[in-house]
Amino acid sequence: MIKRTIVILCQILTMAANAASVNPSTESLFDSAPSPAQPFTFVANSTDPSESLFDVASEAIRLLRAAGETVGVGESLTAGGVQAAITNVPGASAAFRGGVVTYATELKAKLLKVDEALIQREGVIHGDVALQMAEGARAITSFPGAAPTTWGIGTTGVAGPAQQDGKPVGMVFIGVASVHGGSRSWGPFLFPGDRDAIRQATIKQALSLLRDALAARAAGQTVAVEE
Repeated sequence: MIKRTIVILCQILTMAANAASVNPSTESLFDSAPSPAQPFTFVANSTDPSESLFDVASEAIRLLRAAGETVGVGESLTAGGVQAAITNVPGASAAFRGGVVTYATELKAKLLKVDEALIQREGVIHGDVALQMAEGARAITSFPGAAPTTWGIGTTGVAGPAQQDGKPVGMVFIGVASVHGGSRSWGPFLFPGDRDAIRQATIKQALSLLRDALAARAAGQTVAVEE
């Protein structure tokens, strides 16, 4: 009985092998099933690993001062880190107006005037929210008796440890607003690492985007809009 069972089993295995040779796709029927579609298309980090955060911030401040321009900042996940990086640069006071940390969703709407309907529809981790935060930062740091703040930066994203509004940890949007026009947001980025690594990557990317926009304007160019 045992011998007969073994013979039958061998016959079954042989038939399966023959079927696979006729139709090779059956070999991967289970081990290569398609994975679920990725709901987000992320953009690449454009910072230069050889540059320090201080180098990027210093160049941004140099370009601002050379143009006689100023910047304000509206932050969420970076919790003041962008402002700290700017003010670590000697002479930053000539170009940095100030900023706010709007960690709570309600403050994004109350202080930076982010559209509440947008927040209800998309959540706070969204490119339009980052852009409106940047525009709000520019507006809130402008004051009577002085020229309007020239540039604004906005950061919003998920530093972790848990996802937020269905958005994964490390997902970030950055907005850069300008009195000259051409205001826009970048993202979504997907920065790896723990909370501190994600925040540091966001800070460096935000200041790099500002620096690049300033350099392009100084050269008489415009920053290309990526759809």
